[in-house]
Amino acid sequence: MKAPTARNVPALLQALRDEEFTGTVRVSGSPGGTIHLRNGLVGAIETPGAPTATSALLTTGRIDDEAWLTARATEPDADRLGAHLVTAGLIGAAELEVVCTAAVHDGAFAMSLGAAGGWDTGDREPTLVAAPGVEPRALTDEVARRVGLLGRAGVTAGELARSRPEAVGEPAVAPDGHRGGPWVPPRLRELLDAVNGRRTPRDLAFALGRGLYAVMLDLDRLEAQGLIRREARTAPGDRPSTAPRVIPGNADGSSLTGGPLPRRRPGGGTRSGERGEKAGR
Repeated sequence: MKAPTARNVPALLQALRDEEFTGTVRVSGSPGGTIHLRNGLVGAIETPGAPTATSALLTTGRIDDEAWLTARATEPDADRLGAHLVTAGLIGAAELEVVCTAAVHDGAFAMSLGAAGGWDTGDREPTLVAAPGVEPRALTDEVARRVGLLGRAGVTAGELARSRPEAVGEPAVAPDGHRGGPWVPPRLRELLDAVNGRRTPRDLAFALGRGLYAVMLDLDRLEAQGLIRREARTAPGDRPSTAPRVIPGNADGSSLTGGPLPRRRPGGGTRSGERGEKAGR
């Protein structure tokens, strides 16, 4: 199949949608990631910037490790794993669809917060996918909405994603008892307990098995209540993230928000985008 002409990843995904492409798009950059397409729809995104559906299911204990390993042994093709999980009674079909679709949106959002790179396409790689998948144009629009919602005057969502929040207040223990400060629901209490001044929002998302976007929204809420403080970083800090990088790859800031990516290199068995030009040219 002839490679479509595309100036950036959103345009590439739309062109692949028109061709009903099944395969992968690997986006390089800082750090990098893999987009899995099924019949042109985005079925999964793997990036160290945000937990995948698999990570969310296992970290939260929604499916225990032993049941997961048994399911994987029974159904080795990860594309069919979701249907097997439902048939085995480990999760409902509607819940699985919600988890997988949310992970696609969250992965795309995480990919939008990094630095630009190039892209390559390749064959299908089995993975747990959302069924039927997400329309590329709808995904791009949702990423732009989330980035805009989290940004604030003088500070971008990407800079907030590199912050390392620390707790500065103590919430009350009950709605009618404000002894230690404002009351917060259990979800925010769990997040506040995980804040330690060293973890980034990404680290917190992996630790809790939650989406990066949801964690960043809740950090906004905690900050508004005076329970945390954070300083936005304009560039990645010297210390590495503390959460384990369990999945290779991530993607770049322009990859799913419409910014330019370098042009495709012609020829070869895969489609690839060249590295971006150095800043300042």
